[in-house]
Amino acid sequence: MLDGFFEGAPQPLESGTGPSGKWEKLFRFLALDRMEAHLHRWRLNLVTGAVREERLSESITEFGTINADYATGKYRYTYAASGKPGWFLFDGLVKHDLQTGAEERYSLGDGVYGSETAMAPRVGSATEDDGYLVTLTTDMNADASYCLVFDAARVGDGPVCKLQLPERISSGTHSTWVPGAELRRWDQTESAATAVGL
Repeated sequence: MLDGFFEGAPQPLESGTGPSGKWEKLFRFLALDRMEAHLHRWRLNLVTGAVREERLSESITEFGTINADYATGKYRYTYAASGKPGWFLFDGLVKHDLQTGAEERYSLGDGVYGSETAMAPRVGSATEDDGYLVTLTTDMNADASYCLVFDAARVGDGPVCKLQLPERISSGTHSTWVPGAELRRWDQTESAATAVGL
């Protein structure tokens, strides 16, 4: 089984909507709505070669992630980005419940754009959505960037933490989460920081 995002129109024609001129030519191949990106599932029979497929959501989303602890088994939730129509800009988060078909949304607001959202399981978590969603945002209104942290079980409630970054960054695309303990030399870095009083 493979879940991903099916593009109904991978080569969209110019439509005269959204950005104009050279920007439409560029962004029509990147805008989620123009490409008609939908959460999709393919079931591959490795013995017969048969493929069955199904659309999992009517919502336009992309850049999905899951709790990596469930990557090789059955999982229920996918966290994805919604897009600003006509542009390659992520304007919100959607939590897809693959068991019930329900969706929970959070809009970042006008002029605020995010990146693919990483799922960080809570230490000692008991359920699949017991953890945090972490995304970096660019707020064009405030000329600032933030790290937003959401409770993965309650995306629609909004961020539980908002940290301003020292500089504005461009809105991003891909992300991942790795616990610090799994990083090489994590202990030495932590010990060195403690030794100098950081």
